[in-house]
Amino acid sequence: MELILEDGSLYHGRPFGHKGSVAGEVIFNTGMMGYPETMSDPSYKGQILVFTYPLIGNYGIPDNQMIDGISKYFESDHIHLKGIVITSLTREYSHWNAVRSLEDWMIEHKVPGIEGVDCRAITKRLREKGTQLGKLIFEGQDLPFYDPSQENLVAQVSCKAPIEYGSGKKRVILVDNGCKNNIIRSLIARGVSVLRVPWNYDYTAEKYDGVFVSNGPGDPMKVDEGLAVLRKQMERPEPIFGICMGHQLLALAAGAQTYKLKFGHHSQNQPCVKVGTKRCYITSQNHNYAIDDQTLPPEFRPWFFNANDGSNEGIIHETKPWGSVQFHPEAWPGPVDTGFLFDQFVAQL
Repeated sequence: MELILEDGSLYHGRPFGHKGSVAGEVIFNTGMMGYPETMSDPSYKGQILVFTYPLIGNYGIPDNQMIDGISKYFESDHIHLKGIVITSLTREYSHWNAVRSLEDWMIEHKVPGIEGVDCRAITKRLREKGTQLGKLIFEGQDLPFYDPSQENLVAQVSCKAPIEYGSGKKRVILVDNGCKNNIIRSLIARGVSVLRVPWNYDYTAEKYDGVFVSNGPGDPMKVDEGLAVLRKQMERPEPIFGICMGHQLLALAAGAQTYKLKFGHHSQNQPCVKVGTKRCYITSQNHNYAIDDQTLPPEFRPWFFNANDGSNEGIIHETKPWGSVQFHPEAWPGPVDTGFLFDQFVAQL
């Protein structure tokens, strides 16, 4: 099997998982754990993921136990990645909760992988030249490059009809742009009921106490219908909180601009500093786009920034209960240092 990048670089390895060829956007993740959650995260739609940690698959894949209508261990109901690239696949897994191997799970969801390649070398190339398109070629079955950023990926991963969770007195609209299950778990755990709605659903006629705009894949500028609804919501007084894609959409709805990062942030160890303090939080992140906080309107101000590259990681309104963060306070995988942001949102309802 071969991994081919759009700059012509070629890497030979051994196939595993589904036997087939795929094309997508090649990115890298520097996390040491959490591959089941990462691979089931809808934000990875259309991407080929390079794991920098050398041992993948060593603790297997858990069962698909359901609690409160969602999977207990996965972030969605299937794998969203196009394929994965690893150094070494562990076939003899060991974990008290594992019921199958990583390879079996990938075969079930028709996701190919390549092992035995120098993932650190690939990562270095992506860091130096930026994110690239690429393809995994199985037994000479070539196919053209594919750029997922040209599509509205949010429309592909969002739910198709409203879904209700929980039975709390306060009701939150959860705009599903590719929502991770742990956002729902985190809200239910704080005693609210959740109405999960499609990305372009006009929820303003519903009864609710706040709006939560979720993460999701791709370019936020493609989410035009969702932006129109969010701008309509911003004429109302309810609290708004956004995560990842939701952060970018809130900024766009307010009149700011976004841009594509050179190679994105994909890991569970991104340091974020709260503006005006020396407090740094370690966060989980998965995004290729960021907002230009120099284009924020005067009623919004930067809330967090990335200690590595200085990019914006959060915005907050000066007078209204509206805010958003680029990182994932729900984690899963990753640290829960910023879980208090859920508490702050719920307290505003």
